[in-house]
Amino acid sequence: MRPIIQVRSLSKRYRIGAQRARYGSLRESLTSWVRQPFQVLRKKGRQQRPTIWALKDVTFDVMPGEVLGVIGRNGAGKSTLLKVLSRITEPTEGEVDLFGRVGSLLEVGTGFHPELTGRENIFLNGAVLGMTKAEIDRKFDEIVTFAEIERFVDTPVKHYSSGMYVRLAFAVAAHLEPEILLVDEVLAVGDAAFQKKCLGKMGEVANQGRTVLLVSHNMNAIQELCTTAILLESGKVRRVGRDVRSVTREYLFGARDQFQRSEWVNDSDRFGGRAFRPLRFAVCREDGSAVCEPIPNYVQVWVQIEAQIDEVDPSLTVGYAVHSQSGELLYWSYHTDADPVDWPKLGRGRVVLQSPLPRRLFNEGTYRVELIGGLHFRGWFFEPGGDGPSVFLTIQGGLSNSPMWMQKRPGLLAPVIGWTLKNDIP
Repeated sequence: MRPIIQVRSLSKRYRIGAQRARYGSLRESLTSWVRQPFQVLRKKGRQQRPTIWALKDVTFDVMPGEVLGVIGRNGAGKSTLLKVLSRITEPTEGEVDLFGRVGSLLEVGTGFHPELTGRENIFLNGAVLGMTKAEIDRKFDEIVTFAEIERFVDTPVKHYSSGMYVRLAFAVAAHLEPEILLVDEVLAVGDAAFQKKCLGKMGEVANQGRTVLLVSHNMNAIQELCTTAILLESGKVRRVGRDVRSVTREYLFGARDQFQRSEWVNDSDRFGGRAFRPLRFAVCREDGSAVCEPIPNYVQVWVQIEAQIDEVDPSLTVGYAVHSQSGELLYWSYHTDADPVDWPKLGRGRVVLQSPLPRRLFNEGTYRVELIGGLHFRGWFFEPGGDGPSVFLTIQGGLSNSPMWMQKRPGLLAPVIGWTLKNDIP
């Protein structure tokens, strides 16, 4: 069987600090045209602006009906890859062959006109994606129902929320019935119910023998949906394979020498904003010292978050997520889960939040504990499964304390659960 996508030695180079396109009058254009030969001569000998390779020597094949998950840190080249495959961006080197109609959802609302209604944008966006009017007419009611915008279909989309935008954009792209569907971070916006619906629709597309390329930081979605995963690092393919859990585990955990890192300290202004800027994130003992060695699962340790708050925002959500070494998301814990009475009120200045990790719960092994946070319904600062601050906790063996079972317990977790003997049986 021939691959439906063939990528060979694909590279894309960008010039750092390149000037944006500037639009002026006809007079300015003519003047610039006359001056251009002289400007070229003056620039000769000057140092060229530095360049960066967003993609470098990327090679892989995708078979029909395959669901390929593309993962990697921010700046790894994921979105650039999808833009090249969508023919939005030309490659600097290499070649891409696609054998089938392509539908893509790369950015929320791409192809939408804010002054047009949802109805009008369905036809506009559908035409941009290559649908005929007859196709759009046939699929219109299904698109509106899927997007859950029946009441607002004749409202200009400039009045839509970001969630309504992404629902409509995904609905149009998914109902295009392409042979190849490219999706970039569609699950980053929208509520849990819609994210589940998106996963179901992409699974339905794949079951119909069509091909899906999904870029996401949601490792649970990648593991649930994808048959193959490709890990990008600094524009290069670090790993590609059908063992999706193994690829996601490498993404989440990296090299083994990181496993002892139980404390992260912010040494840049890259993370957060005025509503929340993390200063320190650690798994620590009660006195605040970082836990740097394996511990039994009955020892009490805490997750500690130290941060600077310059603007109080009531929609702030902050907490942590725990991933197993095989890549599964075990649970989140953040302040919207707590009773409002129990959640501390955050004011301006430096704050330290502390939460106990459950005792007698974790199986032996290494766990990735990551900082998560954002503004509720407005976006993440640090998305679960993303490339935000993270530390590691290692639970040592010997959980059973029994001569009858000396190996690691089966299962992801190893909770200690009490048993009693019921003697009053009739």
